[in-house]
Amino acid sequence: MSTNQENLIEIRNLNVTFISDGKVVKAVKDLNLNIPHGKTIGLVGESGSGKSVTSLAIMRLLPDHGGIKITGEILYKGQNLLNLSMKEMRQVRGNKISMIFQEPMTSLNPVFTVGQQIDETILLHQDLSREEARKRTIELLTEVGIPDPSNKVNAYPHEMSGGQKQRVMIAMAMACEPELLICDEPTTALDVTIQQQVLNLMIELQKKHKMSMLFITHDLSVVADIADQVAVMYRGDMVEQKTCKELFENPEHPYTKGLLACRPKLDKNPKRLPTVDEILKDEKAFYQALVDYKVPRSVDEAKNPVILELQNLKKYYPIKGGIFGRKVKDFKAVDDVSIKIRKGRTFGLVGESGCGKTTLGRTILRLIEPTEGKIIYMGENIVEKNPEEMRALRRKMQIIFQDPFSSMNPRMTIGDIITEPLVIHDIGTKKERLETAAMLLEKVGLSADALNRYPHEFSGGQRQRICIARALTLKPEFLICDESVSALDVSVQAQVLNLLQDLQDEMGLTYIFISHDLSVVKYMSDEIAVMNSGKIVELADAETIYNNPKNAYTQKLIAAIPKGRPGTFAQG
Repeated sequence: MSTNQENLIEIRNLNVTFISDGKVVKAVKDLNLNIPHGKTIGLVGESGSGKSVTSLAIMRLLPDHGGIKITGEILYKGQNLLNLSMKEMRQVRGNKISMIFQEPMTSLNPVFTVGQQIDETILLHQDLSREEARKRTIELLTEVGIPDPSNKVNAYPHEMSGGQKQRVMIAMAMACEPELLICDEPTTALDVTIQQQVLNLMIELQKKHKMSMLFITHDLSVVADIADQVAVMYRGDMVEQKTCKELFENPEHPYTKGLLACRPKLDKNPKRLPTVDEILKDEKAFYQALVDYKVPRSVDEAKNPVILELQNLKKYYPIKGGIFGRKVKDFKAVDDVSIKIRKGRTFGLVGESGCGKTTLGRTILRLIEPTEGKIIYMGENIVEKNPEEMRALRRKMQIIFQDPFSSMNPRMTIGDIITEPLVIHDIGTKKERLETAAMLLEKVGLSADALNRYPHEFSGGQRQRICIARALTLKPEFLICDESVSALDVSVQAQVLNLLQDLQDEMGLTYIFISHDLSVVKYMSDEIAVMNSGKIVELADAETIYNNPKNAYTQKLIAAIPKGRPGTFAQG
């Protein structure tokens, strides 16, 4: 069958169907997509859209059994990859076509050094000695910007930061100089500054090696400057495909318009974030919501008294060294922090991974004991309270964690998970507890029939709603949201942010909203503190932080945020 010489990959009428327990799910439906030589195609859509399944089909990494049916053609230089034997496919996979996965820690083997793992890829596909392979590995680590590569080659994955691990994955994928590099959500879990560095690196490598790239993401703003063309998938269908510039200037499909609109913008502040579901139901009402702006909330000393005050709070960890393992210095995770938080308002805490924001949040609740300083809640220094007193106080102070799945027991039903705080505090009868749980599920937008189901039966956004319901069980006054939307698709993120705002308005809740994403923090917060190396380096209202950042670190965070317009990506 003839192919277009301009294209490295031609996907024709690809269908991927999953069959389980009599249920048929069409994950990819009649997909047609070309990947030209030396060009970058952005493949965009939310979880369940079929984009990752498409990439796994190209790599022939989907399980080969009767529960999965794949039809159509995936032509690589005219050769249908679906017809190759596993032995033949191994000559293509990792050699001619490589892939970078979303979570580097789960893709790297924890018991081998990063050098050994890159060496293995090189030795598998190239006729080199071990010494030559190691030399090539060090060259690759140098090319992807790993500091001190001659020593880092002997490091284990757990000894490297998230950004460094992702660079190792890129080095491994580039080891055999592939013609196609598939990048599956390679920046989703990274801080904005690290994301910027990784995207810059990928742009440089693509140009240097003149390779083709398939860049998969749920966030259209990320592909604005990296992609030549963008294809949008929705529930297995390709709904729109254009050049990057045309897509951003003239999106046609309502789903594409929704993806572009539902992420918080630094220069606009609607009262409610629009969601993809809303535009698919009523496009006119959707756009009306975009022009209904938030009005900054003024402080009323009576309605908004100070509910929490930190005075010179410190959390230090000893660093030990020498033959006898004595303390040589302190790691200052939280370093002399003093802030005031008012009732019924949202205090944003922003900074990169390792800045101390999560440690600060957990220290406030005394899940981590402070080294020094005061935590004054409703006029009382809770540092002085004993464990029994703290247990009673935690009814008023709750936390929503970043990963909803790991913060729920997979063996417990949703009903047991939500009612557990009531059992611990001996509140109500079993019937009353279940009634409370059902009411809370309704409040967070889920039905009461979820009570008898298990966490794995829900989507990420639904699990986060369940965690919010659990946090509300004891009727708290104060909630810490620790990166509670960072792992969610942009539209699901919008739904959860809207929910948190609704609950605050209805119940008068006070939030500390922790995130590395300044656009999300700005949208949610009345006041923002920027944290770096354990210290608060800037503190002001949300508009001032964005419009007139004074600290160089704050300026760097703002500059690194993808603007979602082709030609505006900061390459710093």
